[in-house]
Amino acid sequence: MGGFLERVKNRGIVHSGWLQQLLILEHSSVGCYVCHAGFSSVIEAIVNGCPLVLLPLKGDQFFNSKLIADDLKAGIEVNNRKDEDGFFEKEELLEAVKAVMVEVDKEPGKQIRENHKKWREFLLNKEIQDKFIPDLVAQLKSLA
Repeated sequence: MGGFLERVKNRGIVHSGWLQQLLILEHSSVGCYVCHAGFSSVIEAIVNGCPLVLLPLKGDQFFNSKLIADDLKAGIEVNNRKDEDGFFEKEELLEAVKAVMVEVDKEPGKQIRENHKKWREFLLNKEIQDKFIPDLVAQLKSLA
């Protein structure tokens, strides 16, 4: 990690094993969530009000990232990777984090935060969420 662990030793925590992601995402000190764009991670971040910076690596992560960043406009995707090692460009990652954490009154940060809030309210709306299964069952019965 190129000295990273030593640089953050007294300022942060780096953990490489399994952890309870929801407990971290709901903590008030979390300013944004930089993640791989796995669907569960994205939904957990939205529900917990964590602005999203997406670094898709493989498979469905690319589709999830496009859905959240381009279609729903509720996060920002980092696209640029270095040719030699495939790592994301640190400058673009920095700009993405600044957009959702610092420059929240300018675009694209402002629109991302507004849309993030809208989708959070949708996902937490019990009335809407409770209708999905009964509606599906009704539609299946109508087909039978």
